[in-house]
Amino acid sequence: MNKIISSPQNPLIKQLFLLKEKSKYRKKSGEFLIEGKRELSLAIKGGYQINTLLFFPDLFSESEAKAMSRYGIEIIEISKEVFQKLAHRDTTEGVIAVVNCKTHELEALRLTSKNPLILVAEAPEKPGNVGALLRTADAANVDAVIIANPKADLYNPNIIRSSVGCVFTTEIAIASTEDAIAFLKKYNFNIFSAILQESEPYHTQDYTLPTAIVVGTEATGLTQQWRDAATQNISIPMQGVIDSMNVSVAAGILIFEAKRQRNFF
Repeated sequence: MNKIISSPQNPLIKQLFLLKEKSKYRKKSGEFLIEGKRELSLAIKGGYQINTLLFFPDLFSESEAKAMSRYGIEIIEISKEVFQKLAHRDTTEGVIAVVNCKTHELEALRLTSKNPLILVAEAPEKPGNVGALLRTADAANVDAVIIANPKADLYNPNIIRSSVGCVFTTEIAIASTEDAIAFLKKYNFNIFSAILQESEPYHTQDYTLPTAIVVGTEATGLTQQWRDAATQNISIPMQGVIDSMNVSVAAGILIFEAKRQRNFF
């Protein structure tokens, strides 16, 4: 018999609501919420520890919930009112999971390729941009993403949503800019920093060796540290009125040029 919670005022539900809303609470507890079937399956594929599964039976069947019990997950049936309190999206398929965070330490990155391609994003703060960068990285099947000096919590519901769950299946490290640069130099990466100043057109460079492509925020770009550390500063020639584009679009252009040179398509 499943445990059933029908009141949004239940103490557990109040705790889970804090996980949904507060980055500080997620960091303190070491847990976060996932909602949706695809996101849940990707988290399992990515090796995340699922602690509790809550389901609303009108949208997620009891047989589907029982099938998850083989992972040793606590199963809780919830009412419509509880589901609406915890769900971040209107279109979620009636399932919410409580999941352990990962640490994302730099030295824990698993780089299985002998010639890796890494995307580095410095200080991204808009969750939608972080999610879009992760989708771009997934589309190009890069070896890892390093987020330097992050401004947004990786398990923010908007990052999970905008990444369409690939936040769980992408190799991600979180570090300071100093540590990220030291790591890349230690492993002999060529560093290509995307900036306008003292740069060369991106398509004139060689990305066939171990490569890190580094992008900054649309508002302020990269810090001087990345400019100084770069093997080469690169830019995307633009013909419009403004001199910037969305960071995930820029990252896509640069990454797929590297993939083209590596004969991946």
